[in-house]
Amino acid sequence: MPEQISERGALSGDCARCFGLCCVALPFAASADFAVDKPAGKPCANLGGDHRCGIHAELRQKGFNGCTVYDCFGAGQKVSQVTFGGRDWRSGSREDARRMFDAFPVVRQLHELLWYLAEALGLAAARPVHADLRAALRKTELLSLGTPGELAALDVAAHRQEVNVLLLRTSELARAGVRGKKKDRRGADLMGARLRGADLRGASLRGACLIAADLTGADLRDADLIGADLRDTDLRDADLTGAFFLTRPQLDAARGNAGTRLPASVTRPVHWAAAAGL
Repeated sequence: MPEQISERGALSGDCARCFGLCCVALPFAASADFAVDKPAGKPCANLGGDHRCGIHAELRQKGFNGCTVYDCFGAGQKVSQVTFGGRDWRSGSREDARRMFDAFPVVRQLHELLWYLAEALGLAAARPVHADLRAALRKTELLSLGTPGELAALDVAAHRQEVNVLLLRTSELARAGVRGKKKDRRGADLMGARLRGADLRGASLRGACLIAADLTGADLRDADLIGADLRDTDLRDADLTGAFFLTRPQLDAARGNAGTRLPASVTRPVHWAAAAGL
């Protein structure tokens, strides 16, 4: 039976059950995140015959920061083991490989939506829309179990918009209980902004660009962080207790320390302690 997505623990990459799809299907360009160029569909030079990364323990040192902050939300093992029934892209036809590579980013988007929907269902304040959220979760899960042909034909953007209406309503309900005027910074360009100690409790930071922003000691409790770009954002000693729609890739891209308070839905990145010399 296909693995059912009802627990958020299943929405995380399991490389042991995947055929290294993120290392083949996705393109990347030489930049601060990647040391070299690689087109979509071409295996990374560091990918071994066993579908494991040959420099996994040294990715940051060798200029592949982008790999360390990526998470497929469990799409890799879904496409490898369910959509294609455990068939390796190396041993199949070129057409089968192309179909697998095309399906992977579609399922990845669906799994990201499942992550948000599962979190929304865990918010007591969102109870008025729980029934709609459950229906959206079931529909999204069924879509993720589609055949390669069905996945290729799926209008993911339209489905994301449908789900986003519910997530936006969830955000409004979850932040309604925060006292005082709540800042709306949705989609704001806050690159490099000096927000040390800022009061952003209950703020909407949906899709905000916070690259290299200084949020040291900021109050981000109960803030909506869906889609916020936290690359190199300084979150040291910031309080993100109760913040929602925050993902592991976002935190992996940011900088924090032992004083950064995090919601229970995410884990503290290991490299934060390493950067602090702990």
